[in-house]
Amino acid sequence: MPESSPIITVRHASTKDAAAVHACLAAAFKPYRHLYTPDAISDTVPTVQSLRKRFRVMRVLVAVDGAGAVVGTVGYQVLNSGDGHLRGMAVVPNLQGRGIARQLLDQAEYNLRQQGCSRVTLDTTEPLRRATHFYRRHGYSPTGVVGDFFGMALFEYAKTLHRGP
Repeated sequence: MPESSPIITVRHASTKDAAAVHACLAAAFKPYRHLYTPDAISDTVPTVQSLRKRFRVMRVLVAVDGAGAVVGTVGYQVLNSGDGHLRGMAVVPNLQGRGIARQLLDQAEYNLRQQGCSRVTLDTTEPLRRATHFYRRHGYSPTGVVGDFFGMALFEYAKTLHRGP
């Protein structure tokens, strides 16, 4: 019999959540650590102190289970261009594939639409193939922009946000 999905609530994180967000990112990116340069993994899984600083420049969402444990996260912000930008999406490994990332993505996109964004971007690396497939399934397309992420190729994806009814 399939395991039932937990009840998940998505809410804005506060600096009090920094350690839990760090633990979520560390768990989600552990399988990829050996594929990242040391500086790239340090930026992808920032320290608790660095996360607290990040919370000052972007909004961070957390997905919490019924016991209040952080099981997923994503950050978002409005760029100077007016586009929204996502970063740091992660779901703890034992709960991946249960719709938590979708809940986080939907909420971040909704919040960005409410802030006037009509386009949202995100960046991903080649090792994150599962994430890339997830983003494509949810309307993101490669823009052709490839940056340098501490010695790794960083691929930009974008999606047009349509106004709801």
